[in-house]
Amino acid sequence: MSDFRSHIAIIDYGMGNLHSVAKALEHVSPGAKVAITADRAQIEEADRVVFPGVGAIRDCMSEIQRLNIGAVVSKAIKTKPVLAICVGMQALLESSEENGGIDCLGLLPGQVKFFGDSLLDTQGGKLKVPHMGWNNVRQSIDHPMWQGIEQDSRFYFVHSYFADAQNNPNVAGTCDYGVDFAAALSHKNLFAVQFHPEKSANAGLQLLRNFCEWMG
Repeated sequence: MSDFRSHIAIIDYGMGNLHSVAKALEHVSPGAKVAITADRAQIEEADRVVFPGVGAIRDCMSEIQRLNIGAVVSKAIKTKPVLAICVGMQALLESSEENGGIDCLGLLPGQVKFFGDSLLDTQGGKLKVPHMGWNNVRQSIDHPMWQGIEQDSRFYFVHSYFADAQNNPNVAGTCDYGVDFAAALSHKNLFAVQFHPEKSANAGLQLLRNFCEWMG
């Protein structure tokens, strides 16, 4: 690997906004080779890996298990920088309340919970679920992935379920939407975000740029 930015693999298991993520990565790192792939060998050869996810966790976990993606992600985390996005982040945890309760990969401690139907803001107003739109992220640790991103920067979210931030040792950033939840998690070579960096304007592009330069 002569150039540490040379090869980024975006894992394709049919459950992610893959092309917009790829275009954003190509924008921030023009010299990189960005591949959308389900090929295990290509993922293993990559310098860094993106683990995306959208939709229902049951469908995501079904495809993850069918293609044995969990083992691919687990191996990648040990050797190179990995960025998980949205449901990709949720899939890393132990379980989710969605779809009546689903076991996840258990690569990180924690549960995914439903916002609820009676979510209120600080003034007592009813909050809509899903949480959709821009919200501030509070960085809770100093991390290379936050470089050049101001505290309380706004990112774009679309989700009805959230990673519980209570007593979670891996929380790298939090967000408030009627409840304080984990907007970002980190552990060694892994950084995971609930928001969509590819849809989050300058702050999101900076996070992706940081990912392309992060050595894990």
